[in-house]
Amino acid sequence: MARSALILVEGHRGNGPLYIQAIQNFGLHPITLSTDPAQYDYLNTENSQAICVNTDSLAALIHECTGLRAFYDIAGITGFTALDESLYARVGKLCQHFDLPGPNPESIERCCDKFTQRQLLAEAGVPIPTYRLAVNAAEVQSAAAAIGLPVILKPAAGSGSSGVRLCRNVDEVAEHTTYLLGENDLWSSPRILVEEFAQGPFYSADLMGNQVVGIEAADFGPPPHFVFRGATHPAPLTDEKYKRIADVALSCLPALGLGWGPTNIELRWTKRGPIVIEVNPRLSGATCPKLVRLAYGVDLVTEHIKIIVGGECNLRKRHSHVAATRFLLPDRDGTLDFIDGESRAAAVPGVAEVKLYVKPQTPIVRKGDYRDSIGHVIAASPSRAQTEAILQSAVDLIAWSITPFPLHDA
Repeated sequence: MARSALILVEGHRGNGPLYIQAIQNFGLHPITLSTDPAQYDYLNTENSQAICVNTDSLAALIHECTGLRAFYDIAGITGFTALDESLYARVGKLCQHFDLPGPNPESIERCCDKFTQRQLLAEAGVPIPTYRLAVNAAEVQSAAAAIGLPVILKPAAGSGSSGVRLCRNVDEVAEHTTYLLGENDLWSSPRILVEEFAQGPFYSADLMGNQVVGIEAADFGPPPHFVFRGATHPAPLTDEKYKRIADVALSCLPALGLGWGPTNIELRWTKRGPIVIEVNPRLSGATCPKLVRLAYGVDLVTEHIKIIVGGECNLRKRHSHVAATRFLLPDRDGTLDFIDGESRAAAVPGVAEVKLYVKPQTPIVRKGDYRDSIGHVIAASPSRAQTEAILQSAVDLIAWSITPFPLHDA
């Protein structure tokens, strides 16, 4: 009898190890297909298999999976996205080809095009920021004038806040427009979304299927970029605000044809109430799955795998704690001289995880997106005040030094 395997297309620094472990807990063999498996350090240490394949090619993925079926019973397929979210649509097409449960690829493609996503949400009456699509500098300037400064400029495709910037005056609009229209491998088209800056507290709703599992509160580092500084589950909300955010989040699913597997929906609470900033047709890529498990006892990764293999998930909350993350953000570019305190921080009672992403002598070049973080600390306890105190105590024990790059004469 063939051994059962679960295919992972590409990997993920945060969620990848969680999926490998959960797959093994199901008695399945994890196989990662990646253009460059060596980029995922955890594949070198975990008991899993990795195969080099061009994951940009659906035909190559089908060919590889067809070959694997000679040795394994493929129980399911899923994958991870980085800056290019179109890969998750290919995962959906791969599932369809092999008649396996998976996301609707057409819905994923519509959702990953931020302009199309905006159009569909607006047509369904979902509250969103005022927006315009632009393809050149003149159209960006015109859209910014029509909406009114400050505005958000972002590429119409991509993730992780890459290319997203708050522009507070016409000079910043012109500067960032030049950047977005320049040659850049991170986004495939010159289309730019110009959006109203929806001001207010930021929240993120985590859904599995058609159910809201929890709502997270998050904050950012200094503008003009949107780099996450911290996140807390559950968000400090009244019952009324929770319901309003949950209702708006759920209304996004039929508008976009979603509702299979995980969805992450970002919102802000404005003077108009909850406004949808973005819908991500996947599990959040940050520390969110770990926070949900610590806060509620719900393992989003395990429940997702149940759906992948054709089963039913159980989202019943088993306890009620407060879990929070603090991301470590450098304040300058340069060479990392040292970073230490990891073991001391991990020893603080209530700390669930301390992870450093970089080593000494690493060049630090901030990009204004999720790649700027050099580590994180996670803590959990029965109360919000206690969790915040634990987190601060642990973060205070971590120190680093960055020597600015030498200046060169022009």
